[in-house]
Amino acid sequence: MSDSHAELNPPVWAEEVLRVLLKPEDRESVSGDLLEEYRESVCPTRGRARADLWYARQVAGFLWRSTWMWAVLLAACVIGREWLDWWLSPTNDFYARAAVSTWLAISIFTGAGVSAAWRSRSIAAGVLAGFVTGAVSALIVDLVSLAQLAIWHDPHTMRMIAASGGVEEVFLLPPMVVVPGTICALAGALFGKLAATVFRSHAVE
Repeated sequence: MSDSHAELNPPVWAEEVLRVLLKPEDRESVSGDLLEEYRESVCPTRGRARADLWYARQVAGFLWRSTWMWAVLLAACVIGREWLDWWLSPTNDFYARAAVSTWLAISIFTGAGVSAAWRSRSIAAGVLAGFVTGAVSALIVDLVSLAQLAIWHDPHTMRMIAASGGVEEVFLLPPMVVVPGTICALAGALFGKLAATVFRSHAVE
């Protein structure tokens, strides 16, 4: 490796996010391999700016693989609730459904935090997983809801939507859940890291 190549480094934030996401035993090898490819192959052929973008995409790939299942599961729960309220079983009493939806969301966010922290033994990874789970889920829900309204906007459907909270709630609630969801993921991350540490200590013994 030449001295000039050795001076090339990807964005600090991207390196930190990558190391947070990886298992402790993989941090040096995976981050080292990516750094070598960044310096030796990507930077010389694409230039610094595009190489930074390439590195960020690699990190985003690791983040996506650790969160997509939770994001899709959360989005499916929200969209399923929409179908229930709008078409399958309209009602005027939403208490039970709201309670179930809330606890499902709490469980999913907490699960995302536990899973990420268990794997990486990093609380930050759990918090990041919760935030991304909420953000990606909100994007999916809003896009699907927009498509549904573009196809079905007859008077009956619009009355059911109004009765269940209105169009504003359909699009604003998913993004608003990101912050409390991330807090749930933090709680899960604390538990996940503690459980992983205890399990590892017993395994070593």
